[in-house]
Amino acid sequence: MPHYLCHEQPDLLEFETTVVAARPGAVVLSRSALHPGGGGQVSDTATLTHARGAARITGVSAEGSVVWHLLDEPLELNGDVHVAIDALRRATVAQLHTGTHILNALVYQRFAGALVTGVQINGDGTARMDFDLPDADNDALRSLEEPINEVIRRGMDVRAYYVSESEAKSTHGLIRSLSVAPPPTPEGTIRIVEIGDLDRQACGGTHLSNTAQSRPMRIVKIENKGRHNRRIRLELI
Repeated sequence: MPHYLCHEQPDLLEFETTVVAARPGAVVLSRSALHPGGGGQVSDTATLTHARGAARITGVSAEGSVVWHLLDEPLELNGDVHVAIDALRRATVAQLHTGTHILNALVYQRFAGALVTGVQINGDGTARMDFDLPDADNDALRSLEEPINEVIRRGMDVRAYYVSESEAKSTHGLIRSLSVAPPPTPEGTIRIVEIGDLDRQACGGTHLSNTAQSRPMRIVKIENKGRHNRRIRLELI
């Protein structure tokens, strides 16, 4: 996982940049503050203003070390451009991603260190998390809604920092996925997201700086997915 500009400057939602490579319907930018997605999180979207007008950046696609910004028209652009990230979508995803960490922490603490088996965080205010919970009572999982919202109301600070890959792998509970570990930066470090004294875990997503910035959340549905997985569906209220 490289160092993303959106990690270093999370409030940078408008910026000037230059097209350094192009093909019909996609551009590579000299710098970009869009989050490219990954780990279950959707990418940012944005408006790109160019010399002949404006186009929508509808998604981001990484091809090796090259990050293509996908356009809603088959344009082939060059030169300097202005990019304005969709602030509402970014805020929605950041709220949901922080909320899924809160849910993850509560499940991990109350259900014997159960690990995540899948996650999806959408731009429409909905998300779902899958856990390895073969014997969990669904009503007990539904009861986590109030503790999630209590953490939101408490206003816990959220911060990110980096540790060495070896520390991340050797520290119990930093990597919560059953099968996937976040890739290290080129320097061999792993990004950690910490929520007050509640939780800390490896993550490359976008987050709030304080839980009180989030709208309340509702647990919409609990589903059994196979012999082991329980799917918890969330939405912002």
